[in-house]
Amino acid sequence: MGEIVLVISGASGSIYGVRLAEILGKEVRLVVTESGRITMAHECDGLTPESLAERTGAILENNKDIAAKSASGSAEIDAVVICPCSGTTLGKLAAGIGDNLATRSAIVAMKERRKLIMVPREAPYATVHLENMAKLSAWGAVIIPASPGFYNLPQSMDDLIDFIVARVLDHLGRDNELTKRWTGEEIDD
Repeated sequence: MGEIVLVISGASGSIYGVRLAEILGKEVRLVVTESGRITMAHECDGLTPESLAERTGAILENNKDIAAKSASGSAEIDAVVICPCSGTTLGKLAAGIGDNLATRSAIVAMKERRKLIMVPREAPYATVHLENMAKLSAWGAVIIPASPGFYNLPQSMDDLIDFIVARVLDHLGRDNELTKRWTGEEIDD
């Protein structure tokens, strides 16, 4: 089984990427953009990419290194997940721009027909974001907006985070029990 490239971009919601890294651990090649570094420190109590990698066993790659393993078409990479995915990153990918490791890894995923999962966290979406998501979806990317469900009756912030992370894990083909699954028996007649 290949590795998962996890990109944490500068959109709010870095906790989603952090939680995913915690679960996937050593399977992860972690790429954090400069904006992602700032947002993660702000939203996650000073957390740095280096400390996240050390804590989870992930391999941290430099976003400026477009020659890193994550950017290789011949490397054994199963998927690229951009979580959270900023509007800027969406725009670059929709235009085919691979100007750093984060975007290059995603472009390579598309050309190699690897799974590309993007978790946008904008609110509201501008028309250009919607158009870019539609374009990327048509090219095979999976778009999972950071919009948690409430049918599992979440009791905490962690429950809301895990709802989205569970959906990403489902699309990666990774078993998980992070959240209660809908069975169809939840509503009484």
